[in-house]
Amino acid sequence: MTSRASGPGRPPGLTGDALLATARDVFLEHGYAGASMEEVARRARISKASLYRDHSSKTALYTAVVRQWAAAGRDAMRPALERLAADDDVRRGLTELAETMRAGILSEPVLRMRRLVIAEAPAHPEVARLYLEESWNRNIQNLADTLAQLPVDRGLQIDDAHAAASEFTWLVIGPALNAQLLGVDETGGPVPRAVDAFLARYGRP
Repeated sequence: MTSRASGPGRPPGLTGDALLATARDVFLEHGYAGASMEEVARRARISKASLYRDHSSKTALYTAVVRQWAAAGRDAMRPALERLAADDDVRRGLTELAETMRAGILSEPVLRMRRLVIAEAPAHPEVARLYLEESWNRNIQNLADTLAQLPVDRGLQIDDAHAAASEFTWLVIGPALNAQLLGVDETGGPVPRAVDAFLARYGRP
């Protein structure tokens, strides 16, 4: 459900994911300290009492926003992972996956959310841990599961799929992510070089 009935002639108020999307916009625009429950309620066209009924505090609302964002993005790489699993050319599959990862992780909406969570991590470490576990770590595990299931004839020799997944991710997006979080417009080195470095480590001799 995404709306709540309001008075005659007024558009319905927002609930559920639509409400959380509105709250996310407020947090991103003003930061946690500058965001207010009043502003969220106003934009969502609901009463502050209704907002507090669904989310008992600003911290609870912020936590729900981050949890919903992580849940929405945790399987974003799934189609590319499925194509990697089905592609007989492992280099081609890894290259496509790497391009998909860069496009997703370095997109401005994802970077803005990551900056918000980082900025608030000292005050809300439990939310930062939630984001790490439900977003980054979950996607690493999805890649690890895919690598572990690749047939041996694909040319890879992986003894620790989770370590390999983490290394691949950092090879592909590490330098660019670091630069972007610091406000430097850097997309990183060529994707094929990152893939070749991974294959140099895990390709069968």
